[in-house]
Amino acid sequence: MTASIPGTAPETNLREAHLPAGTLRVLQLTDTHLYANPGGTLLGLNTLESLQEVVGHVRDYHWPLDLLLATGDLVHDASPEGYARLAEILSSFGVPVFCLPGNHDVPLVMKAHLRAESVTTETVCDLGAWRFVMLDSVIPGEEGGHLAAAEIAKLERALASTDRPTLVCMHHQPVEVGSAWIDTMMIDNPDPLFEVIDHNPHVRGLLWGHIHQTYEARRRQVRLMASPSTCVQFTPHMADFRVDEEPPGFRLLALLPDGGIRSEVVRIDGIPRGLERASSGY
Repeated sequence: MTASIPGTAPETNLREAHLPAGTLRVLQLTDTHLYANPGGTLLGLNTLESLQEVVGHVRDYHWPLDLLLATGDLVHDASPEGYARLAEILSSFGVPVFCLPGNHDVPLVMKAHLRAESVTTETVCDLGAWRFVMLDSVIPGEEGGHLAAAEIAKLERALASTDRPTLVCMHHQPVEVGSAWIDTMMIDNPDPLFEVIDHNPHVRGLLWGHIHQTYEARRRQVRLMASPSTCVQFTPHMADFRVDEEPPGFRLLALLPDGGIRSEVVRIDGIPRGLERASSGY
């Protein structure tokens, strides 16, 4: 099992920071869990309404942006209608949107229907000084993750062909996050991933979703980061599933042209109505 050093705290007030020219302002939205039915709920919470509240908060307080990253579990029922609706929402930002699948997504359906101007499911993308590699960790029909040999090879090629600072993104966590129940659903083969990353010092960040909570750590030069969902949150550091009292949220990143990363996790004001706090699973 690979090791990480916990305790890297996200910065605060990133929107007020003085950032150098060439910095990319990036928004991560994850685990949106939309449905074909716009009235669809997860643990009693309407996921479309919750996403719309998050989007409104971003527009009101954290604009402008240069890039949006959508890191999986985008449509809970993997429906074409859900992906089409999400594409409309994401494209409304008017910036490039890089998307990858989670365990609730069906990658082929997602690729076919998450289509809009500026929205892409391409796996290697460059913007500004940075390269972004979007890895598919989905095992069809399973909740946990795996990085196939083809994904590792893709990462190797993407890193060998550039010296740009690189952010690697996926859905499942590649390290244990201290929540025993969800750590049974992490990537089951993280060692090949970290072997590649350890030999490529221009990898500066590893970003994922899946865990519906904030996680911050560091491995050598690499920031390890996970982020809250735009809908339901899971309580950190629990042996068993528990719904958290924290509101929906998102992550902002400032990717500096020298390869530095600054980051902030932001939550909306209040938990949306309907949340089933006493649920024992979903």
